[in-house]
Amino acid sequence: MNERKPGRLPDFIAVGPPRTATTWLDGVLRGHVRLPEGTKETHFFTRSYSNGLFWYRSHFADCPLELQVGEICTSYFRSSTARGRISTDIPGCKIICSLRDPTEQIYSTYKLLRQGYVAGSFEETLRDRNMLKTTRYAHHIRAWQKGFGMQNVLVTFYDDLKANPQSFFDQVTGFIGIRSIRLAEVRAAAEPINSIRQAPFSPLLARCARELRKWLGSHRLYRAMEFLDRIGVWRFCFGGGEEFPPIDSAAELRLRSCLRPEIEKLEELLQRDLSRWNAELRSGSGMF
Repeated sequence: MNERKPGRLPDFIAVGPPRTATTWLDGVLRGHVRLPEGTKETHFFTRSYSNGLFWYRSHFADCPLELQVGEICTSYFRSSTARGRISTDIPGCKIICSLRDPTEQIYSTYKLLRQGYVAGSFEETLRDRNMLKTTRYAHHIRAWQKGFGMQNVLVTFYDDLKANPQSFFDQVTGFIGIRSIRLAEVRAAAEPINSIRQAPFSPLLARCARELRKWLGSHRLYRAMEFLDRIGVWRFCFGGGEEFPPIDSAAELRLRSCLRPEIEKLEELLQRDLSRWNAELRSGSGMF
């Protein structure tokens, strides 16, 4: 009986953070590079490290030598533990960090967290300071650059993807070292960027579904996860409730005021004008 060839470790990892079009990137890269078999995110370097490198390698088994190997996992971006483990296990790995207006990113993340993690309002959830840790973009980018070298860290912007998807994608493919791919020929490129429009109708059901999906993933039961997705189980458990409104204008002003110093640090670090991220800022006062 033929055994599968052991998998290689990634040549590149896109580390997020969440809600920055990483699902879109996974969709357009699949078939052109080798991504984890059966799943988008293994969360190996955060919550599955105890499974061992053989477990991680097995996600990339039978990969042709000519294909680049990679993973797109959003739980790594702000994790110093993940950063240290990747640096130890894959020291030459290339890192992609994808950034988005932090106010938009954190509100979109809140909607994701409503799928079984939190049940309160946006402002109530922001009282947990952990919500703001991901938006320390300059701090985390510096740490990735220090661990892997500036030449091995690509910083991309959601704004650039919306303005010119082909140019954005060419930047990624050039960085990871594969030929340019015309997005017009990639079906996934035409699909809308993943959005969350409704809260779950039952927070308890959403929490149970979240734990089930997490358990299935940790046991590599990806076919079961895909089957449940195909028949609409996740959609039923995570939706059906009230439509999410736009972010409250007063809350947005206070949040942008809170985030402004970090945006200015990022502008200095990357030498890029990010004034649009503060375009809505007026004289809001107070902090979450």
